[in-house]
Amino acid sequence: MLTSKQRAYLRSLANGMDAIFQVGKNGVTPELRDTVYNALEARELIKISVLDNNMLGAAEAAELLASRTGADIVQVIGNKFVLYRKSQTKPVIELPKVKL
Repeated sequence: MLTSKQRAYLRSLANGMDAIFQVGKNGVTPELRDTVYNALEARELIKISVLDNNMLGAAEAAELLASRTGADIVQVIGNKFVLYRKSQTKPVIELPKVKL
């Protein structure tokens, strides 16, 4: 679970990113889930776009992909959303520490 400070930090990193995947009219398919999972392992932070011809909204697609890939939703704006998951093999992003 991300804190608000960590979420804000990840939003700032995602600000200049382009969407690398699109959720099309077929919705969240097993193939899309697998490619998103692999991209999260390699990049940790990805932006995804939802096309207008999709039956799902961006929030629903983000929720589905996050639950199926073990990721956290960073933000949902319009038809785009950002997902984050720490890499198990080689972490790239250093999140701000949580104060106890």
